[in-house]
Amino acid sequence: MADASPPTPSSPPTGRVEEITRNAAGQIEVRLQGAEAPVVDVCVARSFPWSLPDAYISLRTKDGKEIALLETLDELDEPSRNVLRRELADKVFNPRIVRVLAHRDEFGVTSITAETDRGLVTFQIRTRDDVRLLSRTRALFRDADGNVYEVPDIAALDSRSRRFLQEYF
Repeated sequence: MADASPPTPSSPPTGRVEEITRNAAGQIEVRLQGAEAPVVDVCVARSFPWSLPDAYISLRTKDGKEIALLETLDELDEPSRNVLRRELADKVFNPRIVRVLAHRDEFGVTSITAETDRGLVTFQIRTRDDVRLLSRTRALFRDADGNVYEVPDIAALDSRSRRFLQEYF
């Protein structure tokens, strides 16, 4: 007697993106070339969020199946690009440090108060392992809660901020 396997739902189509929109429920919809209907409730993820933030963007179903990979945002029309940029900006809290206002070392924890492009923050780092150098002038600081703060270019900061952050570069 043969096993009766339960039917599997049909896989979403994969292919070239024609259009990305947001529906009335606020979900991302992706229309793929040759598909009859858009894929609804699409998740967006950067493949290389720090080194290539606007390249290799993965579009996935809510179940995690990739339906398209954009090598660059330039593949999209302007309205689709805007939807995707807003989604990526809202998805990741990645403040960029503009200026270090204060820092204090106490019991092996460094507390940093900084002005960022998203407002004033105070965060703590424990060790040099919480700092990831991306280049000679760019770094990421991961705080105790897992939030990431970027220094895009230490040379662009004021001298006081550079003096403090120089020990990490």
